[in-house]
Amino acid sequence: MKNSLYNIPKIKNTETNNFVLIAGPCIIEGEQMAMDIAGKVIEITNKLGIPYIFKGSFKKANRSRVDSFTTIGEQKSLEILKKVGDSFHIPTTTDIHENQHAAWAAQYVDVLQIPAFLIRQTDLLVAAANTGKYITLKKGQFLSPESMQFAAQKIKDSGNNNYAIIDRGSSFGYHDLIVDYRGIPTMKKFAPVLLDVTHSLQQPNQISGVTGGRPDMIETIAKAGIAVGADGIFIETHPNPGKALSDGANMLQLDLLEDLLEKLVKIRKAIS
Repeated sequence: MKNSLYNIPKIKNTETNNFVLIAGPCIIEGEQMAMDIAGKVIEITNKLGIPYIFKGSFKKANRSRVDSFTTIGEQKSLEILKKVGDSFHIPTTTDIHENQHAAWAAQYVDVLQIPAFLIRQTDLLVAAANTGKYITLKKGQFLSPESMQFAAQKIKDSGNNNYAIIDRGSSFGYHDLIVDYRGIPTMKKFAPVLLDVTHSLQQPNQISGVTGGRPDMIETIAKAGIAVGADGIFIETHPNPGKALSDGANMLQLDLLEDLLEKLVKIRKAIS
């Protein structure tokens, strides 16, 4: 079977030939919020015929400061992710940071995500691949699109043929990222490719120790990603980004999601 995002268990709306959406809060903040966000996004994606995967980190390991929020509890967060998936019968995903996280998280989610800064960690990629789960590989901000073929090959060489790449921009100076849209068709030669819209708009390494962002550019970046043929998009969304416990500076406010997705569906149809 051809490697496709449509191979992910429980994914719906695949008959529409639409792009795949990965969306949810940066981090699991609580059960009710996770259920509310998932329910709202499902309502929108079913209306628009968009295959949907719920995303939420069970722990944030890559933080600028030791006092940054990291988790409400690792086990608790994984159980919430499982409840979202079981309640709505949709696939869920979370990022893993240590080798032992792979088999553990695989008991609760359908897709394992490798963070950008860890993309060269061979043992982590092999551990993830060995779970048999679908794997998404965040492109390192420090890597060329062409070099991501080697991360993908590690998954394939471990006997897992279900994987995708998520572009999240490239480092541009000390405090910014830029998306090189040439990378999307380049990486599609060896895997399905999604564009992480919101993380591409981060402004890292701020002197405050808190990452900044440009959420005003979310629509622009997302439209361009779909226009150049991205197989999916990744958007972190929150009912009130200003009060989010993590990455609020670059998240999309939840009530703005439907309007954006309507526009992206039109672009997808225009290029199909």
